[in-house]
Amino acid sequence: MKAKVLTRSYLAGQLPPRPRTAHKGDFGRVLVAAGSRGMAGAAILSARAALKAGAGLVTVACPAGIEKTIACALPEAMTFAACAGDTFTPAAAARVAAFARDKKINVLLVGPGLGSSAGARSFALRLLAGVDLPAVIDADALNALAAGPRPLKLKTSLSIITPHPGEADRLLGKKMADRPAAAAALTALAGGVAVLKGPGTLVCGAGKLRKNTTGGPELAKGGAGDVLAGLTAGFYAQNGLARGFTPETAAGSAALAVFLHGRCGDLAAKRYTARCVLAGELLDFLPAALGGL
Repeated sequence: MKAKVLTRSYLAGQLPPRPRTAHKGDFGRVLVAAGSRGMAGAAILSARAALKAGAGLVTVACPAGIEKTIACALPEAMTFAACAGDTFTPAAAARVAAFARDKKINVLLVGPGLGSSAGARSFALRLLAGVDLPAVIDADALNALAAGPRPLKLKTSLSIITPHPGEADRLLGKKMADRPAAAAALTALAGGVAVLKGPGTLVCGAGKLRKNTTGGPELAKGGAGDVLAGLTAGFYAQNGLARGFTPETAAGSAALAVFLHGRCGDLAAKRYTARCVLAGELLDFLPAALGGL
């Protein structure tokens, strides 16, 4: 499969509509299952990105031990303490699933900052096997899937996975130098859309392979992937409600997030230099990045 370069004309068509008569429920409810002791920042960054992308309502499901930290850092988001302590437990999966049903969540984002404990990995596997929702799967949730049974037990075929090269190698069980082939293999494995991060990030889904050209070394810093995951979930929730949750809206939302994430990096690097950009600063440049479409 040959990759096509992402174009502004294609991406402009993926922007979620924003009618003047809308209310917050029209722009999607995103549930972010993320965070653990020492990695509350991952939950904060991803939830903030989903909100900044335009999602109407964002809730962070997290261990009780970090709930106050998240609530204080991000007053625009709601929080839900899924378990006691400071890391997710296997039993928390049922509580998060019930919460998602009760609150009519549209998109689930799971993975940022979950940690690598056995309990957190079991939580991720149980949640993904038990919740029939469009999902963005990132970071430690991908590592849980890589270490889990095959075929992958995902409840929905409308998932977007966002591995970096190391996570991709673990999911595939081997290192693949051919990035387009790896992206296609990841898509087949997950049955949805794969975003293979790295220089020239690839978005594979709905029978298409697209290559991004924005962004650079300023994105090679902790937290940048959390921001991308949140942007993806935020755009996906809006597009899904407006146009239907389909492989096409999943792929288009992922492509839009990847391009704008990289463009934010380009703009931030011009102001701060590539060396000095922080992941949390990327979202400050999203309005300008959107204005360029």
